[in-house]
Amino acid sequence: MNDDSDRTEEAARRADALDKAGKADPEPSLARRFATIGALGWIIVVPILTGLFIGHWLDDWLNTGITMSAALLMAGAVFGFVLAWRWIQEQ
Repeated sequence: MNDDSDRTEEAARRADALDKAGKADPEPSLARRFATIGALGWIIVVPILTGLFIGHWLDDWLNTGITMSAALLMAGAVFGFVLAWRWIQEQ
């Protein structure tokens, strides 16, 4: 019987600690989550579009077809995903 009361007391302590932790650090709102998703989208899209724009300009200037556009598009994608990953780690 003593073992059951110890487990019950421990469960009550854990529940109280979780309740206090939840009140101290609440879940972000839906608007906050959408803002985060939007920011991540821009962090990824801007380097991709920048690479594509510069690549297209270089292709026209060097007359290389789509070689520079494709290369800088991929470089922009890698750079954008690295930036997004670092931003997520900081949050």
